[in-house]
Amino acid sequence: MRHVRFDHCPKLERRCLDKEYDKPNHITICNRFATSKPVCREPRVPLDFCIDEYEYPNHAGAKPPVMVNFFEARDLCAAAHKRLCYEREWVTACEGPDEKPFPYGYARSSKQCNFDNRWVDPHLSRVYSEDAEIQRAELERLDRSVPSGQMPGCVSDYGVHDLTGNVDEWAMADHERPREHAKFSALKGGAWGHVRNACRPVTTSHAPEFRYYFIGFRCCADAAKSSPGD
Repeated sequence: MRHVRFDHCPKLERRCLDKEYDKPNHITICNRFATSKPVCREPRVPLDFCIDEYEYPNHAGAKPPVMVNFFEARDLCAAAHKRLCYEREWVTACEGPDEKPFPYGYARSSKQCNFDNRWVDPHLSRVYSEDAEIQRAELERLDRSVPSGQMPGCVSDYGVHDLTGNVDEWAMADHERPREHAKFSALKGGAWGHVRNACRPVTTSHAPEFRYYFIGFRCCADAAKSSPGD
């Protein structure tokens, strides 16, 4: 695991220099931010935690598992004597001490991280099939993820890999969102498609029971509780 100690800014204001509206996903993507120092609009929060260097199972060269819901991810982290990351922890590990909008810098780049892959229409009846072989074949057809750590440029200044792109990652919400499907959970990082592949954006439109073919997770731990081996 990587140890991170930093005062996190809950509301960071940046200047976007190149905006793009993505009609299929109904989102605005910033392709390039100004390199000037961002402005913090809320009191900073001191953090001291450890985070997995790679997506679960935290092994370089391993394919991150998908079709995992929030509760399953939470339990798998607990079995490893860890926990899911809070949103603010995930963001801090991604931005690094210089609070960059992307883990690798200020301009969105699919050469650094695994995203902007061609979209493939899923057959949802097969994605959620109870027949393991039917589901396996469909997930294999859809998969555009790469083994953890395969793209050496996709690493933050804290040494954490693949935070943006590859697979979407479950995290614990910093605060409850009563009007959202995800009241206490959140999805961070985006996946391998043309989506919100930056450190700050978050998706809260899916309930914690939701599982999908590009959703995975990584684990965190309180710094004082992490094992000597980590």
